[in-house]
Amino acid sequence: MAVNAIRSAKAGAPQSAERRSREQHTSASAARRTRRIVGLAASGVLLVIAVWLSLAIGNRAIPFGDVVQALIAPNADDHVHMIVRDLRVPRTLIGLAAGAALAVAGAIMQGITRNPLADPGLLGVNAGASVFVVIAIAAFGVTAPLGFVWFAFAGAAVAAVVVYAVGSFGRYGATPVKLALAGTAVTAIATSFVTLMLISDSETLNAYRFWQVGSLAGRGLDTFALLWPFVAAGLVLALLLGRTLNLLAFGEELARGLGDNPLLSRTAAAVAVVVLCGSATALAGPIVFIGLVIPHAVRAITGPDYRWILIFSLVLGPVLLLVADVIGRVVLGTGELEAGLVVAAVGAPVMIAVVRRLKVGAL
Repeated sequence: MAVNAIRSAKAGAPQSAERRSREQHTSASAARRTRRIVGLAASGVLLVIAVWLSLAIGNRAIPFGDVVQALIAPNADDHVHMIVRDLRVPRTLIGLAAGAALAVAGAIMQGITRNPLADPGLLGVNAGASVFVVIAIAAFGVTAPLGFVWFAFAGAAVAAVVVYAVGSFGRYGATPVKLALAGTAVTAIATSFVTLMLISDSETLNAYRFWQVGSLAGRGLDTFALLWPFVAAGLVLALLLGRTLNLLAFGEELARGLGDNPLLSRTAAAVAVVVLCGSATALAGPIVFIGLVIPHAVRAITGPDYRWILIFSLVLGPVLLLVADVIGRVVLGTGELEAGLVVAAVGAPVMIAVVRRLKVGAL
């Protein structure tokens, strides 16, 4: 009897350990799922608050009731209602679209390049858009934001194609390192060209300067109406790439072994990035740091799962851009500071703190 009891205890020990391991894994998964759901709900609340601040705060603070009335029952003769509907609504919509596009594009870039510091600037997308905008100003006399749209969009697409083509040369194709190096080279060349054009033409410099710093002001609903379908299409495509980005994070060989086509996946991701970055840059100028900071920040809640990273980036990217825009309206007292400058001032120290905490392997 004693011997049988000992044998049963020895056989049951591994099963008990395995059962405890399964229970711990199940408990951890449930806790992670709860954290993500609660975090997403909190992010949604932050987005609502940011939208309200964008509509109500500025050189003139507008009470909540007046904002609501201006939206649902506007009075054409009411000056406050005109401010809300004609100035702040377009500004808020552009902030929502540009913030979401930049944050999601940054998450995709970090996923496909497996580079924790990847953003639209690293792969030359912003630089390409800037080159085409300068050409539009200098060669065609375009000065209105609506006129920049197609030039910025085409410039972003051309830059992405050039970077991918240059990065694909060689035996191993478009590796993350080669893409990053190609993007850096394209950015350097584009920046030199833009600088040469600006220092040789003061009128081009004056027209370009306002767009370059990144601002939500001065854009109307016509600009938003023209570009929101591109932003929406890019976001839908991006959200479909969550599982693919998870597979690519393990390397191309393993992704291929799990049934993924890395070439097709990278091409689809590149299309999404071009559409999102081109649209966002055309809407608000080459704003930096949103695509870099937001994906890193949300990993504290989501972990490395890109399906959740993309969703959180979609919600929190607009929060950062809208809050930066509101801060820019009030920080100087008189006049405004462009949202792109505020994002850079806020994003730089946040990014340094994130980089100090994270490890590259976490991607």
